Amino acid sequence: MRIMQRMLSVIIPAFNEERTLAQVLDRVLALPLRPQVIVVSDGSTDGTNDIIRDYQRNRGITGVICAVNGGKGAAIMAGLVHATEPYTIIQDADLEYSPEQFDLLLDPVKAGRAQVVYGSRNLRHPHVRENHFHYIRFWLGGKVVTLAANLLFGAHLTDEPTCYKLFPTPLLKEMNLQCRGFDFCPEVTAKAWRMGYRIHEVPIAYDPRDMSEGKKIRAWHGIEAIWVLLKYRLIPEELLFTAPVRRAAKAVAASDQIPAHGPSLRHGPIAIA
Repeated sequence: MRIMQRMLSVIIPAFNEERTLAQVLDRVLALPLRPQVIVVSDGSTDGTNDIIRDYQRNRGITGVICAVNGGKGAAIMAGLVHATEPYTIIQDADLEYSPEQFDLLLDPVKAGRAQVVYGSRNLRHPHVRENHFHYIRFWLGGKVVTLAANLLFGAHLTDEPTCYKLFPTPLLKEMNLQCRGFDFCPEVTAKAWRMGYRIHEVPIAYDPRDMSEGKKIRAWHGIEAIWVLLKYRLIPEELLFTAPVRRAAKAVAASDQIPAHGPSLRHGPIAIA
């Protein structure tokens, strides 16, 4: 199948990440993929906004400055409005995840094996080093959230809370996303399954930071994630999605075929000033 040279939008939510944001942007912009780069400042009060404005002016990224801190999910939704490429991935503004691994997530899409791909920190592969976690409680919390997701939806994921989630852009825009914080992750997972999509996983490397470096996730976010998974497992479909989305979900569930041309950009191109 013919693979487009540019097929990826990268949304980078950032809240007070002046220490690492420029490094992340340099690495994303250096990729041969030439992705569309969208950076959203989620009410930052340090130098993050200045970095975004500089890269927008000189490197052609799309910058979104939110006046108040609304949460990771809210920042992603603000960035999603500007996403125009067939697929979208989330990149944290720290250096825990390496953008050089985007190709690993795109490979199953290019091969026609998947449309939704997660990068798993728990899968092993000879070419991916073993990952280590600074805090056992975060590792254990991720395992519990993943187990809950698998039990609720009859799935076999190894890393539900991973940041690296690759989706068809139109699919994300049709999900009627509601969660504004870290609960964005379980929401998109639950809704993808409810819409009939299989989630493919690939092993990735992970370099966690500690609390002194600005890590923002907390233990109670794991409890929140399980509640969101349960909620979106139980809510009737007619309350989750519009009628056209429900019809499309039934078609996906009834077929294992993936369109050779990738997802249709039914929303059309979005002009960005």
